[in-house]
Amino acid sequence: MSYRTGALAATITAFAVFLLAVPEVAGAQGAKTAGEFDEIVVTARRREESLQEVPLSISVLSGDQLARNGIADIIGVAQSVPNVTLEVSRGTNTTLTAFIRGVGQQDPVAGFESGVGIYIDDVYLNRPHAAVLDIYDVERIEVLRGPQGTLYGRNTIGGAIRYITRSLADEAEGKARFSVGNYGQLDVVFTASTPISDSFRIGGTIASLSRDGFGDNLTQPGIENYHKEYIGGRIRAEWDATDSLSFILSGDFSDDDSDPRQGHRLTVGNVTGSPILPNVFDTRAGLSVPQQSVDSLGGALTAQWTLNDRWMIKNILAYRDDESFSPIDFDSLEAVDLDVPVVYDNEQFSEELQLIYDGERLSGVAGFYMLDASAFNTFDVVLGQTGTLIGIPGLNANTLGDVQTDSWSVFADFSYDINDEFSVSVGGRYTSDERTSLVLRQTYAGGISPIFGGSAVVIATTSDFAGSKEFNEFSPRASLSWKPVEEHNFYVSYSEGFKGGSFDPRSQTSAAPDLDGDGDIDSTDIFNFMIFEPETVKSYEIGAKSVWADGRITSNVAVFFADYEDVQVPGSIGFDSDNDGTVDSFIGVTSNAGKADMTGIEFEGMARANDNWNFAWSIGYIDAEYTQFIDAFGVDVSDERVFQNTPELTASGFITYEMPMTLFSDEGSLAVITSASFRDDTSQFETPIPLLDQESYTLWDLSIVWEADDGRVRAGIHGKNLTDEEYKVAGYNFPTLGLEGNVTAFYGNPLTVTATVEFRF
Repeated sequence: MSYRTGALAATITAFAVFLLAVPEVAGAQGAKTAGEFDEIVVTARRREESLQEVPLSISVLSGDQLARNGIADIIGVAQSVPNVTLEVSRGTNTTLTAFIRGVGQQDPVAGFESGVGIYIDDVYLNRPHAAVLDIYDVERIEVLRGPQGTLYGRNTIGGAIRYITRSLADEAEGKARFSVGNYGQLDVVFTASTPISDSFRIGGTIASLSRDGFGDNLTQPGIENYHKEYIGGRIRAEWDATDSLSFILSGDFSDDDSDPRQGHRLTVGNVTGSPILPNVFDTRAGLSVPQQSVDSLGGALTAQWTLNDRWMIKNILAYRDDESFSPIDFDSLEAVDLDVPVVYDNEQFSEELQLIYDGERLSGVAGFYMLDASAFNTFDVVLGQTGTLIGIPGLNANTLGDVQTDSWSVFADFSYDINDEFSVSVGGRYTSDERTSLVLRQTYAGGISPIFGGSAVVIATTSDFAGSKEFNEFSPRASLSWKPVEEHNFYVSYSEGFKGGSFDPRSQTSAAPDLDGDGDIDSTDIFNFMIFEPETVKSYEIGAKSVWADGRITSNVAVFFADYEDVQVPGSIGFDSDNDGTVDSFIGVTSNAGKADMTGIEFEGMARANDNWNFAWSIGYIDAEYTQFIDAFGVDVSDERVFQNTPELTASGFITYEMPMTLFSDEGSLAVITSASFRDDTSQFETPIPLLDQESYTLWDLSIVWEADDGRVRAGIHGKNLTDEEYKVAGYNFPTLGLEGNVTAFYGNPLTVTATVEFRF
């Protein structure tokens, strides 16, 4: 049975079970029963609202739901949310690749900004490093699809994911969670909080998460592949200074010392003849520096002042810092053919001031946002075998990029209830982004450069660039809601998104062409070669949010169309610097190559057949097509290009059976939760690469969870990817850079089984 056939069969089966249950549910019309779903409250519009009332495409996963389903990190969220891709980036353990409705960014180097905004509480993470957030101490995760410009700190073009942590309780409490599983998994999480006085509370969480590798490094004994060794924590203090003034001080840190993650070669080595390994999680990577580390920390101070029953002022002051070192072996062989050790160092300071109004008919927010961020990276590209071939032993192209972002914006978004049925919402944001970039590219001989502990020497400087440019944009939003009855809410909306331009730190000034055709390559040609301009999205959406059968069924449907212009398309290609026929370096080629249209539909829902059976589902379909894609030669090749990390069809189904069960004399309930998640064919890049791209596949998970009625004990067994599917989530494609033919892939987790017990006290 093919992947697609199996997935469709699983989907049809899940819906058949659902349809069989619907008559029983529908027959329960009349007085409301205890079986209706609890109201889901979100803060997507900076105020507490029911999920069904918000005229936005938004999915919500509560902390309790994540725990019951055994979701370990933010990557697992994408399995139940339509038209969303969340993956661990290639060659890393903690860098996040995020796409929503075809918009995203998978390149983590300085100068490239994510198309999807990741937030811890109200703080935007400017860089994707250390953004594969583990799930602990979380109240809920909100996923907003489509441009988010008028409500959130940063103007994000594709969508936003909000990781919202728990508030502190008024009484002392604690929690301990222990998890063990195959591959030597051992996780320990402790959480505690206590009031110091009637107005001051303090609490925190410490987590140690570890797991053996799914495979081994066959070249470096003792180094495992896809290994995990992580320590992280959060601390939080809440002070109610007066009845109207409160403060929240929060901080978090993470220290990831997992072994380096290396790719699986998809071709036989051209020079060494190294065969393809049978285990996709094994590697032969030869690492000049075998250690990897990712350290991050952050802090935020939130002040909230309630002026009266309608007006409130909120201020969010935050700082974040992360540093990563990764020794990436692009060729995944012992031979030094394409080795790339890299350092990332990011800092950000943000300030957001909000004025919030909540009246009888009018409500909304206006504010100011400021971001001061720096993104630095430096990396070697050691082409050892190529250097030997051309007479430069230890040939190395080192790139240093330092990009400063100074951004400010003003925004406002207000909703007005015209009457009991109709509500209108309008908003807008003016954004000013200034990018200042330094790029230094140098050619070394002798292998690893001194910054990574080597002794190579500089033999040429190919880029020494400094540039700055400001990008300004106004992004509006408007929606109209119609609520003819309490149970049904229909809306239409229009929104625009904007992502500023920047400079590609991998571009090489000596490779700049005569762009203005004046017969001379001058500073203007170099500047225009290094820079790429902003991209924009205009999004149109029609949605319906409904509650049926006395609250036992909810369904949310959204149909959208997006006009995507000046699409930023980054890439790296091999480069023959001296025209001798040998590719001896690489250059970044980033351009505003494309225009595209995205049309799609999303359908999510939940149904409670009776007190024992619950169902949930999501289906996302997107038709994303380039209408223009200009290549480096000025030719429109849109018919040959596709959207990366954007499967046409995503679907998931959850079935939960729950019943009372007494365990060790404690009364409680037992829940059996089974789910299937389907993803259609996925391309890793804009150019289809059959060897590297992933065919459709389905992941099947199963959880069995017992919980005491008093909530003090929870125990569960969670099986993930029970059919042990092998599926690619990322890859490198450098068939001509180096001599071995370097095409490598990275894979999602294999079958894992985890037993978890949690105690509350």
